[in-house]
Amino acid sequence: MNDSDYLIGTTRWLERAVIGLELCPFARAPHIQGRIRYVVSRAHTPDELVEDLCVELRWLAATDPADCETTLLIHPHVLGDFLDFNDFLDTADAAVEALDLVGVLQVASFHPQYQFAGTASDDVENATNRSPWPTLHLLREESVERAVLALADPDEIYRRNIETLRKLGRAGWEKLGTAGEG
Repeated sequence: MNDSDYLIGTTRWLERAVIGLELCPFARAPHIQGRIRYVVSRAHTPDELVEDLCVELRWLAATDPADCETTLLIHPHVLGDFLDFNDFLDTADAAVEALDLVGVLQVASFHPQYQFAGTASDDVENATNRSPWPTLHLLREESVERAVLALADPDEIYRRNIETLRKLGRAGWEKLGTAGEG
């Protein structure tokens, strides 16, 4: 596969699942406005991924939010195992801290095998954070805070997502065609 395959697959997932199922009510506007940056990392080791992550964190912090709201750092060649990926999130948070970006940017996580604590691996609600390939989502803290303040009950998103996915079921999720192809 080449970079364009990963970009097309990730965009399809964003449009069909994240926006299409309204799993994130804040994704539609930046997508329509072209303010989501998609980057495919060629990293094959966690150390290489940290380097790419730091480049993207610096880039997003230096970029006007009117030009780019958020970044999806897709890394299909490293951290394919969810437990390794989950462990890496501490490293990602350490990178944010080392770059003095705490309170400015944060890293959210998506993975094809994503599993919330206390769920079985095949529970459909895990799909809320399942992407075609391992992906780090770089978010602006200010945007997250503004979005949370705009909601009467931010936990309602999570509850609604679980309800949506349970109604959709495993077969419905698979029909969306958002899984990676390689």
